Amino acid sequence: MADSFDLGEPPQPAAKANPYRVLARKYRPQTFSELIGQDAMVTTLGNAIKRDRLAHAFLMTGVRGVGKTSTARLIAKALNCIGPDGKGGPTIDPCGVCEPCRAIAEGRHIDVIEMDAASHTGVDDVREIIDAARYAAVSARYKIYIVDEVHMLSKNAFNALLKTLEEPPAHVKFLFATTEVNKVPITVLSRCQRFDLRRISADQLAAHFAFVCRQEGVEAEPEALMLIARAAEGSARDGLSILDQGIAHAGLEGGPEGPGVTAAAVRQMLGLSDRGAVRDLLGLVLAGDAAGALASLRRQYDYGVDPQSVLRSMLESVHGITLAKVGTADDPAQPVEERNARAEWAEKLSFPALHRLWQLFLKGHDEVAKAALPIEAAEMALLRAIHASTLPDPGELARQIASGKLGAPAAPAAAPPAALAAPVAPVVAERPGAPADFPGLVALLEDNGHFAVAAQLSHGARIVRYEAPELILSGSRPMSADTLRDVAEALKKATGQVWKIALEDAPGAPTLREKAKADEEASRQAILATPLVKAAFAAFPEAELEAWPGKRSNA
Repeated sequence: MADSFDLGEPPQPAAKANPYRVLARKYRPQTFSELIGQDAMVTTLGNAIKRDRLAHAFLMTGVRGVGKTSTARLIAKALNCIGPDGKGGPTIDPCGVCEPCRAIAEGRHIDVIEMDAASHTGVDDVREIIDAARYAAVSARYKIYIVDEVHMLSKNAFNALLKTLEEPPAHVKFLFATTEVNKVPITVLSRCQRFDLRRISADQLAAHFAFVCRQEGVEAEPEALMLIARAAEGSARDGLSILDQGIAHAGLEGGPEGPGVTAAAVRQMLGLSDRGAVRDLLGLVLAGDAAGALASLRRQYDYGVDPQSVLRSMLESVHGITLAKVGTADDPAQPVEERNARAEWAEKLSFPALHRLWQLFLKGHDEVAKAALPIEAAEMALLRAIHASTLPDPGELARQIASGKLGAPAAPAAAPPAALAAPVAPVVAERPGAPADFPGLVALLEDNGHFAVAAQLSHGARIVRYEAPELILSGSRPMSADTLRDVAEALKKATGQVWKIALEDAPGAPTLREKAKADEEASRQAILATPLVKAAFAAFPEAELEAWPGKRSNA
């Protein structure tokens, strides 16, 4: 008889006792001190608890991932905490070890009811809350209703809640959270104490991510953490999710670029442009190298970078250059090469040029987002920026129009045939050339009957540079475009030349009137300092000096 063997069931792998929890859940704030970037709200709640001035309804609003639901749970713990000895009262620092604190943190407390308004939108759902609110809490100090995304409730549901929300039982507290507070009826807002949770700054997020990496035993470059913080756009949950992905992307032994989470790996993971490539592309655009700029854009596109991300990086660079030109402090998270390049461009580019680049890249970014051919739209946006870089800014354009240089007829390429030549023009008297100095120019205008223009220049023009036919005036005494046009026309008629007139941001020399008055005052003081005049004034203290050499007759 053959032997038989009972093989039984194949062995099953043992299940993990503690399955992995994503970082966004693992590092959810458990105390108010762990809540990032909401100091004003924590201070207000702490003072209200200490003074026993707690509202019956709270509304937390803000963008995603800033801690609205976490804050609601923390408030529930703060109101129901009984302390390690079971004798404590409401506190801004819940112990976290008593039964109410642990039950609320684990989501199993019978008196803390969480409801998702997105899936419970009707009157029947609100009626259940109203009916249950009449009964006292089973084991906690307060019965607390946490309604997430409260703006999703229907209009009838809001109306059904109004009476209970206005005069709830003493043992009931309502905690609402929403990302779209504008959709909440004003009748509900007026019955709640509202807290606007602010976006978390990139620096605070980067510091928090560094703490999480240390707790997880993961190496991460500071630049990589700052990239993640900026990509999170003020949301701690989004940033932790990206960090979780970055840690997985790095692998067990580190990525190909090195151990841990690297900036290069994060850029590749998020589809961001390399900062060096962005600097090169911006330099090509500013240099007017169309072929080089298109080739650089195509290289980034071939590497998998989204064209919209390229234009977004260009916008960030232009914004950074503008801030550097204004004189704001450098961002320590930026590489040294980036800061040096921005400082160099800030010295070379004017504010009008930077504003024009911003508008062009912003328009290109929007076009790429909606385009059926994104890379082609991005190329056209770069070409538009390159060609616009050679155009004068509106101020320079107005000065060219005022000086008559814009729109002047071009010289003929070749002389017309003798048979078609125009009749010989009559001989006119030759106009005098431009004077050697500015006072002579004003005198020439007066001699030619342009008294109003001469008076405007004499009284209001501070000269920065006079090199005929170029006249540079100080912008500290600005002149309107009409005035500049009148001056250009008068000078052209008086001298027979087309003048270039511009305003420059420089102090300039005093006006002719100011200089004349200064000379007049100097001569007056010289007369008053003579012994004879001093003696006369000593004898006649109320005497006045009416005339003296150098006094202007029209003073």
